[in-house]
Amino acid sequence: MSFTHQTTLITGANRGIGLELARQLSAQGARVIAAHRRENSPELSALKITQLPLFDVCDEGAVKDLPARLKALGVTGLDVLINNAGLFLNESLGELDFEAIRRQFEVNTLGPLRVTEAALPFLNEGSKVAHVTSRMGSISDNTSGAYYGYRASKAALNAVAKSLSVDLAPKGVSVVVLHPGFVRTEMTGGRGLINADESARGLIERIEALEPSQTGTFWHADGTPLPW
Repeated sequence: MSFTHQTTLITGANRGIGLELARQLSAQGARVIAAHRRENSPELSALKITQLPLFDVCDEGAVKDLPARLKALGVTGLDVLINNAGLFLNESLGELDFEAIRRQFEVNTLGPLRVTEAALPFLNEGSKVAHVTSRMGSISDNTSGAYYGYRASKAALNAVAKSLSVDLAPKGVSVVVLHPGFVRTEMTGGRGLINADESARGLIERIEALEPSQTGTFWHADGTPLPW
């Protein structure tokens, strides 16, 4: 799949991995629709990337308006939908903040599901839906505990994505779950093993390589399959 002239919608696209995905896909010739919660992103403006501002994946009204906003931009179909918007918080046993846990479920689990459902009229045969999850959502891979809200919300996202892969298969739409790696971004406080540009390159490669036979699978950005 070449991204030239492909229409791609990315959520959480004003910073970090989302911004790098928008930058690199636009450079490859894609028409990128960059959705984010701010009124404007100077970084996206500098790249001359189409913005979908004031778009909060937790705001049901804003998400329901997505079809109308896409049509107003002249979009008739989406070749790629990347559910990238996410929230990372830390809770330890004995000091659990259940409101923070609920918030992570709203952003990390229900947000991607809301956006995908709203985008259904624009997903056609050959379209791809990529969910940026986390290895921390793998139950098999959990050997360090803690991070209750983040782990649980990403594990739930993985389950949502698997169901979407089954339900969207008759339409010829492929779904993939992708771990970006431990990336140095604002979300991680600048900690990590790789930079956002390297992570974005890997994610794009995984999306490009996605075939219908791989729908519903879980991958590291570096091409390693991950356990559920």
